[in-house]
Formats: sequence, C-alpha cells, structure tokens
Amino acid sequence: MPFDIARVRAAYPALTEGHLHFDGAAGTQPAAGVVEAVAGVMRHAVGNRSAAFAPGRRSLEIVAAARTAVADLLGVAPDGVVLGPSATALTYTLARTLGDTWRPGDEVVVSRLDHDANVRPWVRAAERAGATVRWADVDRDTGELPVDQYADLLGERTRLVAVTAASNAVGTVPDVAAIIRLAHAAGAAVCVDGVHAVPHGPTDVPALGADFFVTSAYKWSGPHLAALVAEPSRWAQLRPDKLLPSSDAVPDRFEYGTPSFPLLAGLTAAVEHLAGLDPDARGDRRARVRAGLTAARAHEQVVFDRLLAGLVALPGVTVLPAPDGRCPTVSFRLAGLAPAETAAALGAAGICLSHGDYYAYEYFQALGLRERGGAVRASVYHYNTVDEVDRLLAELDRLATGGGRMAG
Repeated sequence: MPFDIARVRAAYPALTEGHLHFDGAAGTQPAAGVVEAVAGVMRHAVGNRSAAFAPGRRSLEIVAAARTAVADLLGVAPDGVVLGPSATALTYTLARTLGDTWRPGDEVVVSRLDHDANVRPWVRAAERAGATVRWADVDRDTGELPVDQYADLLGERTRLVAVTAASNAVGTVPDVAAIIRLAHAAGAAVCVDGVHAVPHGPTDVPALGADFFVTSAYKWSGPHLAALVAEPSRWAQLRPDKLLPSSDAVPDRFEYGTPSFPLLAGLTAAVEHLAGLDPDARGDRRARVRAGLTAARAHEQVVFDRLLAGLVALPGVTVLPAPDGRCPTVSFRLAGLAPAETAAALGAAGICLSHGDYYAYEYFQALGLRERGGAVRASVYHYNTVDEVDRLLAELDRLATGGGRMAG
C-alpha cells in the first residue's frame, strides 16, 4: 500500500509546531512513543541495576530491551551491543582501546568523506601509538570515494580502516562492502560509521562484513543515545580502561557509568516506531523494521528527487556533487549569500536546515569551502513531504531572485 504520510506525521508531536524540518541529518524529531517511553520510566520507581529488588530489576530489563532493540535494527547479537551517549564517545572508547595494541609502524586508513567522529579518534590513537595515518580521498568532481585507491593504501601493517556507510555532507554511499573485503584481505579490521545510513533503509551488519558499526538513535526518531556493535567474541578480545569495581562482562565493560534508563527505554520505543512504519508488515520485529525502513526509503526517494531536481533548476544555486544512489541528503550554496545567511533567512521563514561543515571537516577542507562557510544542507526524512519541498524551493527562489548581500 502507499506510504501513509499523514499517519506517519501524526506520530511526531513536534511537527504540530509548524516548522519544516529538513535537518534530519543533524537529528530527527522524536516519535510520540519515544516521548511516552522516556516519561513513563521517569514516572515509576527505577533503581540502579540490581537483581535484589524490583526497581533494580526494572533497570536491568530496560538495558536488556535496548540491546535487543538495536540487535533487531542492525541484525546483530544483543550481547554485541555497546550502548553510550553518542557515536563520538563510543568511537573514542574503541579507538583508545584498539590503539593500545598498536605499535610504531602500524597503519590506520581514514577517509576524507567521513564525519570527524570517525576520523579524529583514529588519528589521535595513531599519534599516541606512533602509527601512520593514511588518507582515502574524495573525488571532488563526483563526490565519490573510489574503492580502487584502497589497494594502494592497505598493507601488511594496516590495523584499522575507518569508513562511512553514507556521507552526512552530500549523501554519498560508498561501496563499503568492497572496501571491507580489501581490508580483511590485508588483515585489517574495519569500523563503519552508520550514523547517516541507518535511518534511510534496512541495515544488515553481518552481511556488510563490518567488524565494528556505530549508529545514533536520535537520527532515527529516538533519544540522544548511540550504539556500537561487534561480535561478542571480538569484544571479548579487547580490554578497555575501566573502573575496577565496574562489570568486566561483555558488553558492559565498554560502558562507563550509570546509563540513562529513561533514554534507553526511548531507544527501544524508537525501534518499535520504525517497526510500525509499514502497518502491513508481518513477522518478528527484525522483519517489521526492515519492511518499515524499506517503505520509508521509497517515500524519501520521491521527496528527495523533487528536492534535488528543484535545487538544480534554481538560478544561483550550486549543488555539491554526489553520485547516484545517494542518501536523501544534499549540500548547496546560494550565490550572494554566505551559507549562514541562507540558513538564517530560511530559518526566519520556519524552515530548518543545517549550515557550515556539519563536522565533515576533511570533506570541506578538500573542497576548499571550510573557510568560505561550508554549505547549506537539506536532508529528507520519512516525515517530510513533497509540499514541504515545494515551500523550501519557493523560499530559495525568493532569496535568489530577491538578492542578498554578497558574501566573500
């Protein structure tokens, strides 16, 4: 059946405020079930994790449910799900832990397409270990991350390859599976940043072949939490810094401090929301999540196609290049206005877009745009509509034809 956009939008209380949210790549609005789940935990007695009393058992159940929800989202084992406050924090933990095993002369491969959260932790870990950092470059004319360059970047001393599953800047979807095959042939592990990819279609981490894979719940209708997943046996091989009294079990030993039980309940509710996007879907939650995200992706593509075609046709708009098959994300610049001015003008009209480099630091450095304010980013999520795109395009057309002060 057609994607019931009215039904979907009704599940987001924040949409009633009337803003147009084209900033999902920076963070989506939470679904109603998420809000209710968070509030529900805070209305009831919850103790720190303990099997000795009911409120303590309740928190144990909340944590276990969150691990299972992430497992259903990504196709992994619940015991391989490490939970934390953000993708950045979790990647730093992993980088410090792996970096302790590296030696001078070892090598790490990072990409200039990635969010800095999948770059800087590895660069710093390499610096501390005396390891060499090698860079995979973006094709500036196409926005692609060519796979063939990895044959020259990888060697017998390569320990880790970090690569994004989808660019948060321009939506490029690299051939990560091919990169992983090359890395594994060289004996290297691979950490995939799935933060921008997971909201826009079904994800199967084992099929992809990633050794480590990270995602953020607030990019798929959930709270500000993240998960880093791997095979439990791989986690068992690693010894992170930790407090002596804290659990030494896997995956607990990779999680610092007492977690936010309300937010973990919200994470589980977010996966339930995704599982309900296709009301005709049947089967277990994993199957329903895949069906829901497949339906959402088809809807997003229709909306994004309208957006991209409209941007390309607008006078004075320069769209940053990306190959076909991108995630529904586009960056652009409007002649005569700095990106910050464009975003502010759109914001005054109730239209929310990101501007700057969105932490895609190396990408904008490579294009020579960081010092020029970066770009403006429009990202489509499954609650966006074609009518909203038309309103955005009309406002951009007004800005383009109405003029603005020239930016340097």
